[in-house]
Amino acid sequence: MANSKRELFLKRRQRVRNKLRKLADGRARLSVHRSNKNISAQLIDDANGVTIVSASSLEKALGVVGKNNVDAASKIGKAIAERAKKAGVAECYFDRGGFLFHGRIKALAEAAREGGLKF
Repeated sequence: MANSKRELFLKRRQRVRNKLRKLADGRARLSVHRSNKNISAQLIDDANGVTIVSASSLEKALGVVGKNNVDAASKIGKAIAERAKKAGVAECYFDRGGFLFHGRIKALAEAAREGGLKF
């Protein structure tokens, strides 16, 4: 029987996260969530279970409220990299969740790399 899109997404997210957990090595996790209207990213310390920094297209200061395109994603990537530097985080690993690595997710990752995050 065919699985629903949601079930396939959840299976893909678990598969990605389990592979990343093996490679974590104490680094923070850059987790990305994309919806139809917004995109957000957060740097998570899984050892302590806390969010270090976050950035979202819902923040008015970034000037991309309600937009979810490649430009908005790159602004979020730059913002998360800048905030991570202030928090003293230089290395992390990229958790794309169940999303494919292209388009907005790829733009966010490339902008974060340009901003100084290493993953």
